[in-house]
Amino acid sequence: MPATVLDGNLFASQIKAEVAAEVQQLAASGLRPGLAAILVGHNPASQTYVRSKVRACEQLGIYSEMVTPPETSTTAEIVALIEQLNARDEIDGILVQLPLPAHIDAKRVLLAVSPQKDVDGFHPANVGNLCTQRPGLVPCTPAGCMEILRRANIAIEGQEAVVVGRSDIVGKPMAMLLTNANATVTICHSKTKDLPSVCRRGDILVAAIGRPGFITTEFIKPGATILDVGINYITNSVLFERYFKGDEKREKQFAEKKYTIIGDCDPRVARIAGACTPVPGGVGKLTIAMLMSNTVKAAKLRRGAKQPQTEPAVQG
Repeated sequence: MPATVLDGNLFASQIKAEVAAEVQQLAASGLRPGLAAILVGHNPASQTYVRSKVRACEQLGIYSEMVTPPETSTTAEIVALIEQLNARDEIDGILVQLPLPAHIDAKRVLLAVSPQKDVDGFHPANVGNLCTQRPGLVPCTPAGCMEILRRANIAIEGQEAVVVGRSDIVGKPMAMLLTNANATVTICHSKTKDLPSVCRRGDILVAAIGRPGFITTEFIKPGATILDVGINYITNSVLFERYFKGDEKREKQFAEKKYTIIGDCDPRVARIAGACTPVPGGVGKLTIAMLMSNTVKAAKLRRGAKQPQTEPAVQG
């Protein structure tokens, strides 16, 4: 029996509807959340991402600004720009679109963002808040993964969870969120011995290793829930045949576009899993929704609006 598909489009639309309602409520009390997105230079992929974030703000009633300093900007100039945005009360969230040009010190730039406005959840202060279960801003992709589990009514407490990947952006915060939600968590990486057997312990398996189709059926515990964070582009016809031969919809797309997208999991894991996120249409769809949610949350935390008693992003 094939796995239940965890539809990222559905969950993202639910979150956006909830955020829009919150924005309306806040507007009634004279508060409009605001997001500033900084895009340095002219990276076409980054331009697309930032435009989609600005468009989401417009749809939900959040004020937004796209700030586009030239590619020749220095680290000091970008830091000065961030300090100006930190000082503006109507800006609740500051997003620095990565990657930055190679000559700019990305760590220094990200550290310049006020923790209160760090809607990406990357600042060490917010990492500390997550680790100690204090109110704060959580990285959008792991927070989206937790929303998928919660909205799909998948048990977390007492379950074995395995996270494949230890990045600061996904792997580590994902493991902490699952730990905070009372799962028993193992973090795996390239040095893990006998990775398939470790992964097979997981009632919940999060694939965030950045390698196309790396997680195969031998990694999967029958009935497990799989959250596939990977977004990888396949342009090689041999690789395409390996993963998608016989998939008419994919074959048509590949013939037209000369590429297709695959996650970190071999699509055949769906034959063994109990539930899994598709790629595309899974975890990625929640990232922007959670950015919008974080912007509203930042506005409430900063400007003293009453917080709900339950903080899903902190508790998991």
